[in-house]
Amino acid sequence: MSAALAIGSRLRGFSISKGVLLAMLSAAGFSAKAIFVKLAYAYPVDAITLLMLRMVFALPFFILMAGISGRGAARLPRQAWMMLLPLGLMGYYLSSVFDFIGLQYVSSTLERLVLFLYPTFVLLFSALLFRRKVGLREWLALGLCYLGTGLAVAHDWHALGAGQSVLIGVSWVLASALCYSLYLIGTGELVKQVGALRLSAWLCIVASLAIIVHFLLTHPLSAAFSLPWPVYGYGLAMALLSTVLPVALLNEAIRRVGANQVALVSTLGPVITLFLGWLVLSESMSLLQIVGAGLVVGGVASVSLRKK
Repeated sequence: MSAALAIGSRLRGFSISKGVLLAMLSAAGFSAKAIFVKLAYAYPVDAITLLMLRMVFALPFFILMAGISGRGAARLPRQAWMMLLPLGLMGYYLSSVFDFIGLQYVSSTLERLVLFLYPTFVLLFSALLFRRKVGLREWLALGLCYLGTGLAVAHDWHALGAGQSVLIGVSWVLASALCYSLYLIGTGELVKQVGALRLSAWLCIVASLAIIVHFLLTHPLSAAFSLPWPVYGYGLAMALLSTVLPVALLNEAIRRVGANQVALVSTLGPVITLFLGWLVLSESMSLLQIVGAGLVVGGVASVSLRKK
C-alpha cells in the first residue's frame, strides 16, 4: 500500500513538472513574438502586412483547433455567436494591430513590459465596472508595476535617444494592453460555457479574417507577394511558434497544473524577452531596465495570484 502511494506521489510530481514545463514553453513562445517582429522590421514591411502574414499562416491551424475542440461538444449557444465578433475584434484584432505598430518605436523588452500590465487593467476595470474592492496589497502591486514600467521607459528614452518616439510606441502598446484587458473581462463567463481552447480558436478566426480584410482595404494584393523572403519566414515563425503552439501549450498546462501556477510561470515572459532582445537583437541591457522588469513581474504576479 505504501509503495503504491509512493508511486502515485511520484506520478503526480511528474505531471506537475510537465505542466510547468509546458507553461514555460508557452511563455517563451509568446515572448519570442516581439523578437520576430523586430527582425522582420529590418526589411521594408509595415505593421499591417506583417500581421496579415502571421494570421494567414495561423488561420488553418485555428480552424483545425476549432474543429477538434468542438468535436463531441454541445453547439455554441446563441450568446456565444453574438459575442464572437466584438470580442474577436477587441482581443486579437485591435490589440494585435496596436501592438505591432508600437513595436516600430520601442524595444522588444519595453513592449513586453507594457503589454504585461494587462492584469492590472483588468483589476482596475473590474473595480470601476463591477465595484470590486481593491485592497491595500493590490494598490501596492499596481504601484510596483507602474514604477517598473517607468524605469523601463526611462531606459529606452536614454538608449534610443528619441524620447518622442518612445512615448508614441508606449502609447500604442498601452492601447493594445487596454484592449486585451477589456477582451478578458468580456470573455470571463463565456469561457465557462464554451471552453478556453474552443473559444480562443473561434476568436482568432474572427480576428484573422478582420486583419485580412484590413490589409485588402489598405494595400494592393500584390504587396503580399513582393516581400523579401525572410519576412515570410518570420511571419511563419510568428504564426507557429508565437501564436498557435503557445495557445495549445497554455491550455494543456492549465489543464495539468491549474491557472494559478500557470499565471506564476507566465511572469517569466518579460524576463525571457529581455534576454532574447539582448541576445538576438543586441538591445542594450541596463540595471535600470532589469530593476524595472523585476518590479513589473513582481507586481503582476501579486495581482494575478491574489486570493479570490
